[in-house]
Amino acid sequence: MATPARTQPAWKAPQSSAPAKLKVWNSLTRAKNDFIPIDHEGKEVKWYSCGPTVYDDAHLGHARNYVTIDILRRILAGYFNFNLKFVQNITDVDDKIILRGRQQHLLAQFKEKNPSVTEEVLSTTTEAFDAYVKKNLPLLSPDLKPENFNKESTEKYAAVIAGKSLDGVSTAGDKEAKIKMHLRTAGSAATALLSPVKSTEEEVADFFTGAEDVLLPYLDSLHGPSVDANDHTVFTKLTQKYEARFMEDMRNLNVLDPDVVTRVTEYGDQIVSFVEKIVENKYGYSTSDGSVYFDIEAFEKVSGNHYARLEPWNRNDKDLQADGEGALTKKSSEKRSDADFALWKSSKPGEPSWKSPWGPGRPGWHIECSAMASDVLGEQMDIHSGGIDLCFPHHDNELAQSEGFWSHHEGGHQWVNYFLHMGHLSISGSKMSKSLKNFTTIREALARGDWTARSLRIIFLLGGWHDGVEITDDLRKTGASFESYITNFFYKIRDLEIHPTADASGAEDEKIRKSFEATKEKLHNALADSFDTPTAVRSISALIADYNSANRSALSDKVSFDIARWVTKIVRIFGLDGSADPNDGGIGWSGVDIPSEAKEFVYAVSRERDEIRQHAIAGNLSDELLTAILSKDTPSQKQDAASVPYAEVLSTFQGDVKSLAEKKAPAKEFLALCDRLRDLDLWDLGIYLEDRENAPAMVRPVDAELRSAREQKEAIALQKREAKEKREKDEFEKKAKLAEQAKISHKDMFKTAEFSSWNEDGLPTKDAAGADVPKSRTKKMAKEWEKQKKLHEQYLKGVGGS
Repeated sequence: MATPARTQPAWKAPQSSAPAKLKVWNSLTRAKNDFIPIDHEGKEVKWYSCGPTVYDDAHLGHARNYVTIDILRRILAGYFNFNLKFVQNITDVDDKIILRGRQQHLLAQFKEKNPSVTEEVLSTTTEAFDAYVKKNLPLLSPDLKPENFNKESTEKYAAVIAGKSLDGVSTAGDKEAKIKMHLRTAGSAATALLSPVKSTEEEVADFFTGAEDVLLPYLDSLHGPSVDANDHTVFTKLTQKYEARFMEDMRNLNVLDPDVVTRVTEYGDQIVSFVEKIVENKYGYSTSDGSVYFDIEAFEKVSGNHYARLEPWNRNDKDLQADGEGALTKKSSEKRSDADFALWKSSKPGEPSWKSPWGPGRPGWHIECSAMASDVLGEQMDIHSGGIDLCFPHHDNELAQSEGFWSHHEGGHQWVNYFLHMGHLSISGSKMSKSLKNFTTIREALARGDWTARSLRIIFLLGGWHDGVEITDDLRKTGASFESYITNFFYKIRDLEIHPTADASGAEDEKIRKSFEATKEKLHNALADSFDTPTAVRSISALIADYNSANRSALSDKVSFDIARWVTKIVRIFGLDGSADPNDGGIGWSGVDIPSEAKEFVYAVSRERDEIRQHAIAGNLSDELLTAILSKDTPSQKQDAASVPYAEVLSTFQGDVKSLAEKKAPAKEFLALCDRLRDLDLWDLGIYLEDRENAPAMVRPVDAELRSAREQKEAIALQKREAKEKREKDEFEKKAKLAEQAKISHKDMFKTAEFSSWNEDGLPTKDAAGADVPKSRTKKMAKEWEKQKKLHEQYLKGVGGS
C-alpha cells in the first residue's frame, strides 16, 4: 500500500546576528531563503556537490551542471567573500559502471578471440541483433531479418521517425527519444551484417563499431556472471579512463578543481560502517540474500523525520524508484515496502564486492554520497548541489539515510541547509542524456569550435542557474553579442592605455560615474537575489552602452579605467577569463591583447603608418619628413625568436617606404603600402590595424568577428567578380556568334531545304512543297534579310571585300 505524501516539514533556518548577504533558491523549501552559513562567524561554507558517474565522456548536459555550479561557487567566494570547502565525489562503482565495464571486458575478449569477421562472428552478431530488436523494438517482427529492418522499421515507427509521439497524438518525449536510439543502434548493426565480409584490420574495426551496441548486452547476457569480479581492474580500467577525461574536460571549460575529491571505491569500509549505524538506529534492515534496505516507515514514525522532502509528489513513482535502484537490482520479496531502497546490495556473480557483516556486497547508489559527504564535512553541511534530475530519488534518499544516520531518536536532524539544483540543458527541446545517446560530448564541441569555454559559460550566465536552458539560435546570438560587446569595450580601453587623452576635461565624468554606481548596485542586488546572473549580465551591457554613448573626448581616462577594472573583475569572478585573478587590478580578458613579444614592433610600425598615411592624404611627403618619421623607431639587431616575425614587419615596412621615397613614388603608392601592411602583413600575424577618423589606428588582435567580416566581404567581392566575368564571357560569346553570322551572305541565308524557289536577292518564293510563301512570312523574312545585308556588308568592309 502506497504511503501518502506528508506535508512539507518546517525548514529550520540557520541563525545569525548579522544580516544575510544574499538569498538563495532552496529546493528544500521551494522558496528563496536568507543564506546564513553554519559557521558562527559566517565565513566558512561547507559544500558537497554530486559528481559524475564515470563510464563515458561528459556531454554538454554535464557542462550545464558543472559549469553552472562553478559560476555559483566563484560568486560565493569571489564576490561574497565566503571561504568554501568544496567537496565533489566520483561515482566509480554502480550498476551502470558494472554493466559497462563488464560488457566492454567481454567485447574485448570476443574481438581478441575473433580478429576477423568469421561465420561465428556473423552468427553471434545476428543473434545479438535479434535479441536487441525483440527487447527494445516490440512493434517489429520477432523473426525480422537484417535485410528487412529499414523497410519494416520505417513502416512500424513512422510517427516516431517523423518526430511525433508513438501514438501520433501526444507530444514526443523521452520514450520516443529512446525508440529513436534503439532504431539507430539496430540499424547500425543491420548495416554491419549486410556489408560484405571484411578482412583488413580497418574493415574489421568498422564492422565491430557498427555492431558494438547490440553485441555488448548480448555477450553480457551470455557470459556476464562468469566474469571474475574479484579482479576490480575489469571495472577500474573503464572508470579511471573516464575520470581522467572528465577532469580534463572540466579544466578545458575553466571549471575549478574541487577542494576534495572522494571516490566510492576508496570508501568501502566507511560505507559499511555508515550502513551499520543506520541499522543500529532502527532505520535499516537486512534480507536473507545479504542486502540492506532503508525502512521508510520506521524513519517517518520518529517526530521530525520526513521522506521525499524535495519532491514529495514523486515518492510513489515506481519508474523513478526502479531507476534509483539500478538496472542490476532484482525485486526482493523481503522488502517491507516497495518504496524502501537499498543501502547495501549483495553482490551476484560477475559483480564486484566488498566485505561486510551481511556478506560480500557493494554500496547502494545513494549511500555513497551520504557516507563520503559526512566523512569530510561532518553531520551538517551548508550546501548540497547537483542536477535537477537528482532530486528524487537520489537526493531524497540521501537526505533520509543521512538524517537516519545522525538522528538519535530525539527528533529530526537537518543534514543539509540549502539544496541547489541546476536546470536541464536542452537543444531543440530535447534533454541530453547518456542513456538516450543524443548528446554532443564536451570535447567534440570544443574541438569542432561549436563552443569555447567562454561562449558556453556566457550562455549559462544568460539562462539562470535553476531554470532549464534551451539553446536556440537567438540565445546563441545574444551570447555572441555580449561577448563581442565586452571585447570591443576592452579594445577601446586598451587603446586608451596606449593613446591617453591627456587633455580630456572630465566634463562627462559625473554622468558616467552615476551610471557606474547605479550599475554596481544593480549587479549586487541581482547576485544577492539568488545569483540572478541574467540581470547581472544585462546591467554590465547597459553600463557599456552608456559609456559608448558618452562624449569620450570629454571623459577623463581615470573614469574609463575604473569602469574597465570593475568590469574585468566581475567577468573574471564569473569565470570568463581562465585563471586570471579578479583582484589583480588588471583590465581586459584573454583575446583582447596582442602578444607581448609583438608590442614593441607593432606599436612602432602602427605609429609610422599613421603618420605616413596622414601626410600622404595631405600630399606632403618630403624626404626630410619621411626620414624623421622612420628615425623614431630602430629595431634592435637581436630579437627573441618569438619577436622576429614582428621585427621583420617593421624593418620591411621601413625599407619599402625608403624605396618609394627614392623613386619619388606618388602618394597613392604610399597609401597602398599602408593598406598592405594592415590587410596582409599584420593580418597574417593575427594583428589588425583599425583605421579611425582623427585618431591613431587601433591595434587589436584578429578575432572571429573580424575574420567573419572579412570572409563575408571577400565572398561578396568574389560574387561580383564572378558576375562580371560571366557578363564579359557572355558578351564575348555574343560578339563571336555575331561575327560568325556576319560571314553569311544575305543572298544565301534562306537557301535551305525549307524552300524550293528564291528570287534574285535570295528571298524565298516557294516552300519545299512548291506552294507560295505567305506574304506575312515574306514580309518578316525581308526584315531579317535587310538586317543581315547590313551585317554582311560591314563584315566585307572589315576584311577588304566588296
